[in-house]
Formats: sequence, structure tokens, C-alpha cells
Amino acid sequence: MPELTNDVQLTGQLVRVTEIDARRRDEMYALMDTYYENMDRSTFNADLNEKEWVIQIVDKASNELKGFSSQVLIQSFVDGRSIRALFSGDTIVESDRRGQQKLFQVSGWFLRRLMDAYPDDEMYWFLISKGYKTYRFLPLFFREFYPRFSQTAPPRYKAIIDSLARHIDPSRYDPRTGILRAGRAGCRLRPGVADITADRLRDQHVQFFADANPQHARGDELCGLAPLTPTNFTRAAYRAMGPEPPAELVLS
Repeated sequence: MPELTNDVQLTGQLVRVTEIDARRRDEMYALMDTYYENMDRSTFNADLNEKEWVIQIVDKASNELKGFSSQVLIQSFVDGRSIRALFSGDTIVESDRRGQQKLFQVSGWFLRRLMDAYPDDEMYWFLISKGYKTYRFLPLFFREFYPRFSQTAPPRYKAIIDSLARHIDPSRYDPRTGILRAGRAGCRLRPGVADITADRLRDQHVQFFADANPQHARGDELCGLAPLTPTNFTRAAYRAMGPEPPAELVLS
């Protein structure tokens, strides 16, 4: 798989989906196809068009795409109360640690900007995970999140997960397990991208993911939720974000 050379300098950009040109869309699809089996271009385009923003990780010198994460803000009503949740859709970064760090930085500040934009709203981050690496964003960034190995989701949070998952695709969602079943095409991570080895299973979060989503290898997705409050971010999250937001991050 492609790796970045040592002299690559990366930048994180938050852009509106409507501002993404055909060349960049081609790069996004090619990057997904590198790491996922059974990709379908029409499905990819339709999914992207449903999002509002894309976080792009770009090589400053060449303007080549090195990673991205598509985002949309969902509003729902649960037990008569309004909630907003940022849903992170397709997310992939080339196999280079610096790209992951840049994605963490921009994602974290993006979440904080949304919290500032809706100070009176009940806010969440909603994440669906085909692989353990994606699921581990939750314990990395947040103190409280669900589902998790150490605590069953309280009824309020379970109801929010159910509501948001049905918003994504009610035909694929199983509320008993909290899983979005793989679609007919079975888009899934390629072997070797996020294999769960015996060593990985020593991590309680990875063990939980493997138990909660036993068919992840075929493309099933575990639904996860974290409250967006300043005190819910971990120290690791604040370190990843850094003291100042990236200059390119503009929420509009």
C-alpha cells in the first residue's frame, strides 16, 4: 500500500461537498478503492452527495489527496427532544501516521467549532465502524462513549443510536445488536488493512469490537456515539488537536 515519503508536508482542509471538483472526487474514490473491496462508483457518489463537508488531508507540494473523511450534521428527535449529531461517513487515510494525526487535529477542532455554533443543543458524534481502527477513535477521543466493553449504553443513548442508525439506513439496521448490516455489494476492508490478530485482542476495546461486530470482515458496521461536551474530550484528544485550530479550518 502507498506510503508517504519523509519530506511530505500535509495540510488539513475542511471543504463543502459542493466545492469538490471531478478530479478530487476521482482521487477520493481511488483512495477508497485501494483499501476497500467491492467499491461501487455510483454508490460512492450518492453517499458523498448526501454529506455536507469533507475533511481532506493533502500534500502541500503536489496537492495530492492523502486522506479524507466525509461529514454531515444530522438533526433528530428522541423522546420528544431535539438532538444534533455529526455523522462521519467514508473515512480513509494512507498508511502513514502523520496523515492520521492531521485528521485527528482537524476532526477535533471541527467538533469544537460545531459545539460553539450550537451552544444550546444536545450534541453528539455518531460513528459507524467496519474495522477496529475506526472504532478506536471513540476511546481515543472521548471519556464517555457507547457501546463499550465496560458499560452498557443507558436507555437514552441507546435510543439516540437507534434513531441515528435508522436515519442512515433503516433497512440495514438491527437494533438488537446495534449493527448496520453490510449492503448487497458487501463493501469491506481489504485483507491486511485492519486484521484483528491475537496481539490486537489484548486491547479491551479491540476485543469488544470483535465480539460486538463478529461479521465486520464482510462489511457490517458497529454504530457508536459520544456526547460532544468540552469535558468529554480526553487528554489525548486535546494533545492531538493542539493549542490552536488549523488555519485552513473555516466552518461555514
